[in-house]
Amino acid sequence: MSFIQDFKAFALKGNVVDMAVGVIIGGAFGKIVSSLVADVIMPPIGWLIGGVNFSDLKYELPGVIEGQEPATIAYGSFIQSCIDFLIIAFCIFLMVKGIAALSRKKEEEEAAPAPAPEPSAEEKLLTEIRDLLKK
Repeated sequence: MSFIQDFKAFALKGNVVDMAVGVIIGGAFGKIVSSLVADVIMPPIGWLIGGVNFSDLKYELPGVIEGQEPATIAYGSFIQSCIDFLIIAFCIFLMVKGIAALSRKKEEEEAAPAPAPEPSAEEKLLTEIRDLLKK
């Protein structure tokens, strides 16, 4: 097989396509969570602790050489990123737990013994005739 045929076979496998869709949706979900944290969750938290805007929290290291720009450590952005991560991790945890519960339920349904098939009308009639002959 040629290189192009090998790549085509790899790229068109279901798992690769599913993974690509997951990455795209995950990226969009990450943006939504980042906006939720930065625009909805952090402002009230900052307000509660005295009007602090977390994105403004930073520490500036002084320039060592004259004329050098000071280095900035933006720990407020880091705090927001940590909260983003915790929310995303929690959502993924809930999703995995839900999928596991659904697969367990499906396995239990498949493992349950099938009820015995109901006898046909012919079998019922023959059973009645047999019972009457015994009497």
